[in-house]
Amino acid sequence: MRFNVSSTSLSNRLQTISRVQSSKNALPILDCILFELANGELKMTASDSETTMITTLEITDAEGEGKFAIGSKQLISSIKEISEQPITFNIDPDTFAIEITYQNGKYNLVGQNGYEFPSPCSVSDISRSIAIDSQILMNGINRCLFAAADDELRPQMNGVYFDMTPESITFVASDGHKLVRNRVFSVHSDEPSAFILPKKPALLLKAVLPKAEGESLIRFDERNAEIQLPDYTISCRLIEGRYPNYNSVIPQDNPFRVTADRLAFISALRRVSVFASQSSALIKLHVDQGTLTVSAQDLDFSTSAEEHLMCDYDGTAMSIGFNGPFLLDVLNSITSNEVVLELADPSRAGVITPAGPYLNEDLIMLLMPMMLKD
Repeated sequence: MRFNVSSTSLSNRLQTISRVQSSKNALPILDCILFELANGELKMTASDSETTMITTLEITDAEGEGKFAIGSKQLISSIKEISEQPITFNIDPDTFAIEITYQNGKYNLVGQNGYEFPSPCSVSDISRSIAIDSQILMNGINRCLFAAADDELRPQMNGVYFDMTPESITFVASDGHKLVRNRVFSVHSDEPSAFILPKKPALLLKAVLPKAEGESLIRFDERNAEIQLPDYTISCRLIEGRYPNYNSVIPQDNPFRVTADRLAFISALRRVSVFASQSSALIKLHVDQGTLTVSAQDLDFSTSAEEHLMCDYDGTAMSIGFNGPFLLDVLNSITSNEVVLELADPSRAGVITPAGPYLNEDLIMLLMPMMLKD
């Protein structure tokens, strides 16, 4: 077998799909990238047995067909050091000896039989599908993923929940302390359906979607999903089980509304958080007529900080505590200039939304409070 390929294109694709690989694999061949040469195209596959990522690359002067696998670490490290130029692969189909030739030299590697590489998780013929704009999919995952849990006792919470209805698609993630619900009305399904996408494929999508254009196709059944992007295909095993009723935990009647500049709020939080207790990361918010006070203290080291922000609020003065990093994550996941913080009392969850509606979207973020000592 023989083919020519661009060194830069090959290096970029290899580095992207290698993110799916695990540091500890049950099968040694999963430390390799699978190459499949057929019909003048080169298909490359990486997998950790649960999640598989596939990409296809244009090649020239292809001769022969077949499969072979190459250890990913050595291959990626060597190819990325070659400047942009055509490189030639020569593969002995009997011994899997591989010679990579470039302008100033060559590499000699030993590959493996590609037919020993495990097949990816496949979606059954009885599956459902939905087409979604790649940028909408990226926004939905980006806004939710930070809130997903990492809980062995509640595996259903360890991913992003896709809830599809004839009216909308809703992206949901929660770890019990924070919750994100991003409802998009411009995308809908013919009939109600849902699945839970694990964190790892969601992180892979977050990495490749910014460069994707056009629509992505999601096919899924009860156990597996296949997400077809313009340049990549990701197959994965879904999280089984029933996702909790997320709508039931979102307060509907928080009477106090605080509107503040988002970037100023983030900046104040970053400065004040330096003085928060390392064990609790507690940030205290105090709202009064037109003023939002952000404060923190560490009693063990007798340090404290306080900062005042202008806000739109004319209700009763009140104080509430939040975990600082969680609150920053929420604010960083919103893109509007101003945010609205809806409160009821110091023991009930705060609801944070963009000030002003997103186009064809409804974004709600919920954050559980922390107990204040004073």
